[in-house]
Amino acid sequence: MPTSPSETPARPAAGHRGPYDLAVVGAGPAGLAAAVAAADLGLHCALVDAGPQTGGQYYRHPAPGLGAARPDRLHHGWSVYTGLADRLAAHRRAGRIDHLSGHQVWALERPAGPAAAPGTTDGGDTAWSLHATLGPAAADRATVRAVAVLLATGAYERQLPFPGWTLPGVVTAGGAQAMLKSGLVLPGRRIVVAGSGPLLLAAASSLVTAGARVPAVVEATDYLGYARRPGVLAAVPAKLVEGAGHGAALLRHGVRLRRRSAVVEAHGTDRVTAVTVARLDADWRPVPGTERRIACDALAVGHGLLPQIELATELGAGTRTTADGAVALAVDARMRTTLPGLWAAGETCGVGGADLAIAEGELAALAVAGAPAGSALLRRRSRLRAFAELMAAAHRPGPGWPQWLRPDTDVCRCEEVPAARITEAVEELGAGDARTVKLLTRAGMGWCQGRMCGPAVACLAGGGEARADSRPLSCPVPLSQLAAGPPAGRTPVGGPSAEGLPTG
Repeated sequence: MPTSPSETPARPAAGHRGPYDLAVVGAGPAGLAAAVAAADLGLHCALVDAGPQTGGQYYRHPAPGLGAARPDRLHHGWSVYTGLADRLAAHRRAGRIDHLSGHQVWALERPAGPAAAPGTTDGGDTAWSLHATLGPAAADRATVRAVAVLLATGAYERQLPFPGWTLPGVVTAGGAQAMLKSGLVLPGRRIVVAGSGPLLLAAASSLVTAGARVPAVVEATDYLGYARRPGVLAAVPAKLVEGAGHGAALLRHGVRLRRRSAVVEAHGTDRVTAVTVARLDADWRPVPGTERRIACDALAVGHGLLPQIELATELGAGTRTTADGAVALAVDARMRTTLPGLWAAGETCGVGGADLAIAEGELAALAVAGAPAGSALLRRRSRLRAFAELMAAAHRPGPGWPQWLRPDTDVCRCEEVPAARITEAVEELGAGDARTVKLLTRAGMGWCQGRMCGPAVACLAGGGEARADSRPLSCPVPLSQLAAGPPAGRTPVGGPSAEGLPTG
């Protein structure tokens, strides 16, 4: 069985002229579902993604060179992905979808003229421009033009720092899964899984199934939040079955679940060798006298996911605060954002898992094409989105977690900014928000641009976690690409005179 049914070198359709009807940014569950559904309806689409393969983080899979014969054993619902990938391959052969892999979009440029319906314009000033970097060289850039844009950019992990979290062997929960799914390797042999959220159970289940020993899953909540809305749970029985499957795998391997607890320190010199786990009170403050040390050679830790929305917020798109304090794009019932011609689907609209992302991708594609949405699809999306909100509320970080920190604990890993400097900026220099703290301490100015430390810095600044950053560049871009003019003989992908993808 191939690792990816649709992976061949990305090339636009030969002779394609004019903007695409739809450009989908992100080739994960939402983006894949949207692209193939839009192509089913006759739209010419560009599927633009930074990765070399489709699937995103959820359907991350081994590179073909690793020779993995059974990637389905590393995933839940792998057949759903292969079905989408097969449809994508058929549309690519028919010239209805161009899969532009290796394209990391760093900015969107709104149309100068009024928005037009897909399939009704020949270009001009009614198309969006998506600016992408393809690599480090000055010529490694491209512009994709489309009448409509759908953002399916997914999410990244929320990290709450604690002493020792920068030690080698400490990885994110999603990172541990990524190592296993894409590299067929484990971050260690004895791995503690900690944090909060359903990703912990999935990660621990994958790790023990692959041969790792997991002495404990340390969950900061007690799962009682799910009981507050039993009707929402009853409406999504598949989620209950999935959770039960993960729980059964952990029971078979003797994994202990420690609820209302957190890893408050990691120990080691060259690598993590143990962690200290403490019970938490209702506000996530460690309860004195409950500390216990657990030996391990790796720690996989994460506190849920945060929507990746920088491309839209830079343009002023409306946002909403989700039940766990994160910021997501605001969309209507047909997945339209507050900006004409811009749609969003999946985790970008609030974290909810692959099933919800696929439903929203299909719903957005129907809206872009001007086709009616079936009542079954609308009801499915409503049920899954209600569950997502319940899940977010159940795992919302408590306000007492900063008590895990010591003054010398690095909060910003990239710039090595300790908690004491952030406290000084707030209490002595008068910083009242994360941006002012960043200007005074450089917290958030490193390579990750605040993705690792941003939520923690915002909480320590006293403004709460919710924030919607506006960034002119949504990812690192070589200065040579920003400074150079249009390369001679190269035209935008999907532009009025585009004949093919520019090559460096």
